[in-house]
Amino acid sequence: MLQEIKHNNQLLAIIISNKYSEPGIQFFTPDDFSQQLAFMKHPAGKIIQPHVHNSVQREVHFTKEVLFIRKGKIRIDFYTNQQDYIDSHILETGDVILLSEGGHGFEILEETEMIEVKQGPYAGEKDKSRFGPVAEDKVKFATNQEDRQLDIRLQEKTMRRHYK
Repeated sequence: MLQEIKHNNQLLAIIISNKYSEPGIQFFTPDDFSQQLAFMKHPAGKIIQPHVHNSVQREVHFTKEVLFIRKGKIRIDFYTNQQDYIDSHILETGDVILLSEGGHGFEILEETEMIEVKQGPYAGEKDKSRFGPVAEDKVKFATNQEDRQLDIRLQEKTMRRHYK
């Protein structure tokens, strides 16, 4: 499963589910993105020709990042550039996400290991503007069927947490 997260025609993220599997090389990002994301599936014995990457001048204005969820489950909350909450999605073991625009925050739902890849060099606190998270009672999930099921389970979890 491949999912593009959009708000007002702005591509906020691309999620590649751990269930996604297509042969060959599939690029998911537009050519003008400063971070490219692809899925590759090849049979045993395939040779990928050796190569080097040439020096090409590029300009990066905003950081794009890719997260690989090695283990666990997280809720990702999406925000506009003006820090207005949009909605939330669940990522779990084996999922990959490219965060391209807007804001985002996370709640760790299960012990999680993830790998982050983004452009450098890191500019410290100049690299991001922090703000408060969405209130727990305002969290809403995307409307596809899989996310609705997760929404129900998370609501049950939240109710158990609040009534312990």
